Amino acid sequence: MGSGSDTKLSVLDLVPVTEGSDPATALANSTELVRAVEGWGYHRHWVAEHHNMVGIASSAPAVIIAHLAAASETIRVGSGGVMLPNHQPLVVAEQFGTLESLHPGRIDLGIGRAPGTDQVTAAALRRGLDPLSDEDLPRQLTELLGFFTGEWPSSHPYESITAVPGKGSLPEIWLLGSSGYTAQVAGLLGMPYSFAHHFSAGNTDAAVQLYRSRFEPSAYLDEPRVMIGVGVICAETDEEARWLAGP
Repeated sequence: MGSGSDTKLSVLDLVPVTEGSDPATALANSTELVRAVEGWGYHRHWVAEHHNMVGIASSAPAVIIAHLAAASETIRVGSGGVMLPNHQPLVVAEQFGTLESLHPGRIDLGIGRAPGTDQVTAAALRRGLDPLSDEDLPRQLTELLGFFTGEWPSSHPYESITAVPGKGSLPEIWLLGSSGYTAQVAGLLGMPYSFAHHFSAGNTDAAVQLYRSRFEPSAYLDEPRVMIGVGVICAETDEEARWLAGP
């Protein structure tokens, strides 16, 4: 969908809990939303991962994705994203392998490297206080892809493990970021890249250019593929949209 171009519109859903509402209502609203945007021709519906935030009910993306995919028919459904430091790659492979087996060709796995929460909650999720390092993301991605494909570096300690479901049930994987680091990793691995323009607008052009310059063709992609996350206000008229965007 996109005004005579190849641009496709999608939705990033934080499953917001509005004032006076509750998580059950927020999840029901997201179910209604995915059906609506599917009918309007949108391409994807992604849910974010956030923790310890009373206004956001998207703490368990895989569970919500299973429900939204079952409530829709054709739209792609996925994570924007799963925060990989919070999860063991084998568990993510099993969860999204299950989703891909249930809804073949419709599941996206967007991967982020931030915890998506405060430091204390991140420690509770990771069961430790060890800081993240630049080596964590490549290592975790290697494990995740290994569980999906069954292809491992020589003598890898996990090569005897089979993810069931998971192996052979590869969703469409995207790397998400708001900095140059993830852009470089996505380019070097030849993976699709989604940039969070909605909260890091000043870095957008530089990160996308860096991704394209570092891109190496892979088994996943022959050429760079970019998605941009932007914040928008939708309304019946421009006047109403301006009012909604106000204080």
